[in-house]
Amino acid sequence: METRAPRRRLGRAERERQILDAAVRVFSERGFQQASMDAVAKLVGVTKPVLYTHFGSKDGLLLACIARARAELLDVTSTAVAAATSAEDALRRGTRAFFDYLDAQGPAWMLLYTESDTGAASESLEAIRQQQVDFIVGMLSAARPGVEPQRVEGWAQIIVGATERLALWRGRGDGDTVTAEQATDYLMDLAWTGLAQRQGEAGQNLRA
Repeated sequence: METRAPRRRLGRAERERQILDAAVRVFSERGFQQASMDAVAKLVGVTKPVLYTHFGSKDGLLLACIARARAELLDVTSTAVAAATSAEDALRRGTRAFFDYLDAQGPAWMLLYTESDTGAASESLEAIRQQQVDFIVGMLSAARPGVEPQRVEGWAQIIVGATERLALWRGRGDGDTVTAEQATDYLMDLAWTGLAQRQGEAGQNLRA
């Protein structure tokens, strides 16, 4: 008689990763309102109470998906920028890392925008935007220590907004032939050229 090997008991972190992967897939395919916890549980291969034990509610599960995307995005952009040789290179590397992340984790990212009209999700999405703004402010402030903070944050807000619109354009399929490298070039054409040409001396500082 054939005996089955006992199923390996997953640790909490690994189980939560599985649940989040399944939730992103279900939410992105069906939309948050139409998705059910039953569908997520079935995809993972657990009972519905397990989901509630880990995340409390469907809203809690959505917020956990967004929080993971936020952490991953900060990690990939920080890692990319760490290898930069100049301020311009840092912005280019960080922007390219952002688009590469979207290409690898498209469902997770589009989920943020399709559900951004709900209260908690909207706040979490805004937190991701502000995280990226703060990250870019840090880069630009290091390159332009003499510029007033409000102006630097204004630049960062513009860059994040432009990057987000490029991402949505590509995600809708309107820009489906635009690669991550091309999208990065488009952003740099506008953002960096404008920054670098804002006064000759300032441009030299930016390129340093």
